[in-house]
Amino acid sequence: MDPRSLTLIVVTILFWASAFAGIREGLDHFTPGHVSLYRFLVASVVLLAYALVRRFPVPAWGDLLRIGGLSFFGITLYHVFLNYGEVSVPAGTASLIIAAGPVITALLATRFLGERLNALGWAGTLVSLSGVALIVLGKGENLDFTRGALLILGSAVFTSVYFVFQKPLLSRIDPLHFTVWSLILGTLPMLVFLPGFTGELARAPLGAHAAMVYLGVFPSALAYLTWTSALARVGPGVTTSFLYVSPVLAILIAWAWRGELPTVLSVLGGLIAVAGVIAVNTRGRLPALPRPGGSA
Repeated sequence: MDPRSLTLIVVTILFWASAFAGIREGLDHFTPGHVSLYRFLVASVVLLAYALVRRFPVPAWGDLLRIGGLSFFGITLYHVFLNYGEVSVPAGTASLIIAAGPVITALLATRFLGERLNALGWAGTLVSLSGVALIVLGKGENLDFTRGALLILGSAVFTSVYFVFQKPLLSRIDPLHFTVWSLILGTLPMLVFLPGFTGELARAPLGAHAAMVYLGVFPSALAYLTWTSALARVGPGVTTSFLYVSPVLAILIAWAWRGELPTVLSVLGGLIAVAGVIAVNTRGRLPALPRPGGSA
């Protein structure tokens, strides 16, 4: 792998891993809805400026509607559910649940994109989902934790829908353009959280504002762009393999930033979930079946 591609991937993973702790920091002073709104208003301003400087074309109306629909799942609902979940779930534990997302993506791809899993792939899927169940339903945690964990699991489902159904659009839209318009369109439904937002802005300390601006600029605007650029350079197989280290980094960052550590049971469940993901994404897939009217 060339140094530039490696740099793009490492920057993305570091910023995404730090987002879990950043969200928890924001939740100390803002409601979950306002954390979402604040973060993506900042990201949208940055990306809109970038699009204007680079003179990105506005997609056709039909494609714009499709991007908006997908973004409602992969940007709006994903981040809103994640933020509400992190009210009661530590940052490191949240990252362990999200780590099972690729398995959910693989299941959706087998249904809608003609992709197939072999015996190891199906076994890995069951192993991974068992690990997530261990985190979500593990003994020793209270009901609020379980509810929060289920919300985060829901966010993993939403982001999987986003990644699976964006593939047909990316065949005719530049991935970088798609990313910019997707984040901007995904921000619009978050305007529902505007009531009370200005009051929280006035009351929040400088450190909370710094955390939110950091989330908007780096794990949102910049990291989504670097991820898209890395995908274009080396493909999804190589880039997604680096996601396996994200929970480890998220746990370390949450410990250094906020003094948070997941429970032993959560770590065990996370290790099981990641092992299943690795099995599915390395040796668990068969060649896709040819789709009617086109190639595989």
